[in-house]
Amino acid sequence: MRSKVTVRDFLKKKQCGERIVMVTAYDYVMARLVDMAGVDGILVGDSVAMTMLGLDSTVRIGMRTILHHLSAVSRAKPRALVVADMPFGSYEINPEDALRNAIKLVRHGAEAVKLEGGIEIFNVVERLVKAGIPVMGHIGLNPQRALVLGGYRLMGKDVDQAIKIVEDAKALEEAGVFAIVIEHTAAEVAAEVTKRVKVPTICIGSGPYCDGQILVLHDILGLSENPPYFAKVYRDLSKEIIDAVREFINEVRSGQFPSKQHYKSMRSEEYAKFIEKLSQSQS
Repeated sequence: MRSKVTVRDFLKKKQCGERIVMVTAYDYVMARLVDMAGVDGILVGDSVAMTMLGLDSTVRIGMRTILHHLSAVSRAKPRALVVADMPFGSYEINPEDALRNAIKLVRHGAEAVKLEGGIEIFNVVERLVKAGIPVMGHIGLNPQRALVLGGYRLMGKDVDQAIKIVEDAKALEEAGVFAIVIEHTAAEVAAEVTKRVKVPTICIGSGPYCDGQILVLHDILGLSENPPYFAKVYRDLSKEIIDAVREFINEVRSGQFPSKQHYKSMRSEEYAKFIEKLSQSQS
């Protein structure tokens, strides 16, 4: 049996040059399946807002939604490290509020939490780590701040922005994060961050030079309506699902389903008694 993945294993993988692989999952079934596949980490991401709830932004959900999905994932008892996103509004007010919310996530099964931001959340990260809660950083594109950024733009395209991303990474490392996600950032910038920090970096849409990669599971499986350009669709399950349901519809309407193997009947003598009783009650 494979041993449980911990934050120490993430650090060891960087040291030995082994790539880290993470995916998102939001329920018991998918958590069980991706864990069987062998991922290193499962992110219960605030991306659930868009992938499963049909919302237009990650800022539309709060702690209650994340806790609901985190509880489902944790019931799968995955070998992979379970990381939970801290949703918008759960850590920005002050470090003590952030700690209270992070504790809730841990009590619902999170083995680490992920926060978006850099230098500006230094005190929050430091407070959580001092309290014993592992923190994964998230720099580059911060979807929770898309309103300020003016959309989901590629980050690190100019020198000043690139320098800020490197400085953010260094600040998060100093604050005590065990890993850093770099989202939708110029690949050269992600490469420089990876060289300059001792903690592992995990890319999403930021090129091949990080210590690992993460993708949204629904993008991998072809279940997203509009997957981003940087996501690779490995299976088109949307087509498989549509075809399967259409086949079910056709078989029901034609009388092919259910067939004898899909239902059970009364014993003949019990059926005869049943009909007799019905006849008596109607007479």
